Amino acid sequence: MQHGRPDSSSNMAPPNNRRGGNDRRGRGPANDEPKSDLVEKVVFINRCAKVVKGGRRFSFSALIVTGDKKGKVGYGFGKANEVSEAIRKASEAAKKKMITISTHQNTIPHEVTGEFGGGRVLLRPASPGTGVIAGGGVRAVIEAVGIRDVLAKSLGSSNHANVVKATIEALTGLRQRDAIMKMRGKTLRPAAPATAEPVLAAAE
Repeated sequence: MQHGRPDSSSNMAPPNNRRGGNDRRGRGPANDEPKSDLVEKVVFINRCAKVVKGGRRFSFSALIVTGDKKGKVGYGFGKANEVSEAIRKASEAAKKKMITISTHQNTIPHEVTGEFGGGRVLLRPASPGTGVIAGGGVRAVIEAVGIRDVLAKSLGSSNHANVVKATIEALTGLRQRDAIMKMRGKTLRPAAPATAEPVLAAAE
C-alpha cells in the first residue's frame, strides 16, 4: 500500500525576496550623476614616513592636473593618510584654480618660456601632425589643455611641482595676434593676394 505524499508543489510558498523593494540588480546606480568633461592626470604621488613609538606612520601627497581639452587647465595639491583621499583633495583644488589658455589651431600662437622657482620650460609651436613632444608634468598640462602639436623642453629643475607651475606660467603668457596688435594700438593689414609677387617679378 502506497502512502500518498502531500503535493509539495501546490503548498509551495512564493520565494521570499529578502532585498524587498531595494533589489536593483542590473539596473545600475540609483542616482546617476552627470559625467564631467574634465580630464584628470596624476603627475606625482609622494609618500612621507614619520617614525613614531609604535613604528612608521605613512602619509601621501598628490599632484593633479585637470583640464577640459578645450583651453582650460588647473593644478592642485592634496595631502592625506590615504592615496585616494589625497587624489580627491588635489582634484578639488585643481578644479578651483582652472584658467583659460589661448591656443591656435591645435598648437600655440608663438614661442614662450615660463619660469617658476627652479623650473624653466620652453614651448614652441609645431606643424600639424607633430604631436606632443614633451614628458612628465609638461605633457600632462599640455594634454589637459587640448594642445595636439607642440615642442617642449624643460631647462631647469626636475621638481614636478615647479615644472607644472612653470608650464602653466608659460601658457598664461600666450597671446593671440590681434590681442597683441590691439595692445600696441595698431591694426592688422589685409594679406596681399598670392598673385601679386609673380606679377612684380615679371615687371622687373
